[in-house]
Amino acid sequence: MSRSGTRAGALAAITAEVVDCRRCPRLVAWREEVAANPRSSYRGEVYWGRPIPGFGDPSARVVVVGLAPAAHGGNRTGRIFTGDRSGDWLFRSMHRAGLANQPHSVSVDDGLTLRGAWVTAAVRCAPPANKPTIEERDTCAPYLVRELAVLQPAVIVVLGSFAYEAVWRTLRDLAIDLPAPRPKFGHAVEVETSGPTIVCSFHPSQQNTFTGRLTEAMLDAVFLRARALAAG
Repeated sequence: MSRSGTRAGALAAITAEVVDCRRCPRLVAWREEVAANPRSSYRGEVYWGRPIPGFGDPSARVVVVGLAPAAHGGNRTGRIFTGDRSGDWLFRSMHRAGLANQPHSVSVDDGLTLRGAWVTAAVRCAPPANKPTIEERDTCAPYLVRELAVLQPAVIVVLGSFAYEAVWRTLRDLAIDLPAPRPKFGHAVEVETSGPTIVCSFHPSQQNTFTGRLTEAMLDAVFLRARALAAG
């Protein structure tokens, strides 16, 4: 079996475990409550209502790590960043950088494929108020550890400080040498490690995009830089 095939098999095994996870009672209750009571604009849709696995190219050199699925985004569609406005921004930017075949993602069967990239999250279930706890982050951490161990990316793009903290802990668990003290999170901050380079970005949440804290040009610059670093 090819290296890509071996990776795909290992990632599929992680996916199978993720989607059946019930380790965090608060998150299980919330994701299922949301799924049972759809937003009026999505009434009639059957929500996924389960944990969300990572997805993308098993040969990815760039891994994107977000916070957690949105209640009416990934928790509805079954794919991270799919069907919400954060995803609109993310996939437009990844498309412009050549990391996605199309600039939109509305459902799992919309034809989106990633090129040299993998998208995942620090926490796999939609949290109340989009705020997972530290305990929930740490309970979910082994999935990210295993994903990164399989993928061995050249670059990790972290979307927000929560993802930065999760990735830092993950790399430490993987025995990657990290700089000390840890650089402060900030947009476009780059951190070299003995493994992947971390590239930081503000999260493309409405809180950041509506206020102008994050612009499309700023996000594009992050993904163009990540692609260049991955090309080595």
